[in-house]
Amino acid sequence: MSSLYIFVFAFAGHFYKNRRVSYSKVQNRIAVLIPAYKEDTVIVEVAKMALEQKYPTEYFDVVIIADSLKKQTIAALNELPIILTEVSFKRSTKSKALNFAMDNLSKSYDVALVLDADNIMEPEFLVKINDAFQKGNQIVQGHRKAKNLNTSFAILDAASEEINNHIFRKGHRVLGLSSGLIGSGMAFNYNLFKSMMASVKAIGGFDKELEFKFAMNKIEIEYLQDAIVLDEKIQKSSDFSNQRRRWLSTQFVYLQKYFGSGCKELFLKGNINFFDKLWQMLIPPRILLIGLTFFISLIYFALPFIFNMEYPSLTNFWYFNLLITVIAFVLALPRSFYNLQTLKALISLPSAFIRMALLLFKLKGANKKFIHTVHGTIKN
Repeated sequence: MSSLYIFVFAFAGHFYKNRRVSYSKVQNRIAVLIPAYKEDTVIVEVAKMALEQKYPTEYFDVVIIADSLKKQTIAALNELPIILTEVSFKRSTKSKALNFAMDNLSKSYDVALVLDADNIMEPEFLVKINDAFQKGNQIVQGHRKAKNLNTSFAILDAASEEINNHIFRKGHRVLGLSSGLIGSGMAFNYNLFKSMMASVKAIGGFDKELEFKFAMNKIEIEYLQDAIVLDEKIQKSSDFSNQRRRWLSTQFVYLQKYFGSGCKELFLKGNINFFDKLWQMLIPPRILLIGLTFFISLIYFALPFIFNMEYPSLTNFWYFNLLITVIAFVLALPRSFYNLQTLKALISLPSAFIRMALLLFKLKGANKKFIHTVHGTIKN
């Protein structure tokens, strides 16, 4: 079912059309919220770049939420025309940082935009976000894409995100379902976001908890393919393991938390969006999905030769699963990735699959503490 699910949305994604930007003369007041936990290497440059938007400066503020930054970094940030909010927690999380900042901002805003500390917005990003809100949207996810493609793991990470963009954002919007959130490059009606975040206590995956809350309240999430935010992709296998361990743990946590209510929402209220979010928690991450499907297909292929055992129905079933999984990925992967660099990166795919599989046995405690991914180490 997982393979068929991603195939349907991968196919649908090809019918997505970019929304025309009307460059509204009415400007929303936007708070660009950037939590920065130990991000001394990148945060000053990111803050400078965030200020360079083709959007009236009087209508947006860059809010840096400084958690455990060095004194010299704080000094450099204080020289910029931004709002600097320093925080200190016994256990740091992005949700705590965001809640603290919004509780202490003295200005009023219409839109809250959340970025990661390594994210770079395209110059017209806020213009496009503003236009989407002027058209009545309450939540908008931008197109997060790779800032770097300098290692095999970075290419695989970037390819995986673009596949997810196609399936869980473009494909979903075409079929009338909410876009998925990614954790950054996402904008919300400010008061709605502040009220929803007040009850979010997530250590990791606060964006997934928000998805469920919005779906419960039948609030749709829009996606803007042409509103681009550049995001630094992981470059080392150790960072890959840390990041995916956090993601896997989050998936299991929310599957368990919302399984009962997801079924009730579908059968008692007809809330397809909520059930769809629950179903996504059942789908293995893309690397695990194709790896497991290939491995099981290989077992059924080998059984007649090794043990003289045949299961035609199951064999054909798994061959079909493998086929539609591969086709779905081919449909979802942007043409820009069809090159020699991606082909070389695929050599690392078995290693990534093994790491993901082993992480399934190391999830205990992963959602009890914040697992930080270091940024600002891009090497050519």
